[in-house]
Amino acid sequence: MSLPDTGIGMGLINFKQVQEKTGGRGRTTFYRDSAPGDWLPKPIKIGGRLYWREDEVDAAISALAE
Repeated sequence: MSLPDTGIGMGLINFKQVQEKTGGRGRTTFYRDSAPGDWLPKPIKIGGRLYWREDEVDAAISALAE
């Protein structure tokens, strides 16, 4: 399930969706990789949940492939 686009060009995706895009990494590895200065973008907290900007996640994955 994906959140609808917010109308400001910010498509948000949840942990499970980011996990699928990054090869099914485990939760601990995933959060370690999103630490400051690492390759994954920092999540956005909305209420009690974390979301990531899909364009930032895609850019981070593309940068790794180069």
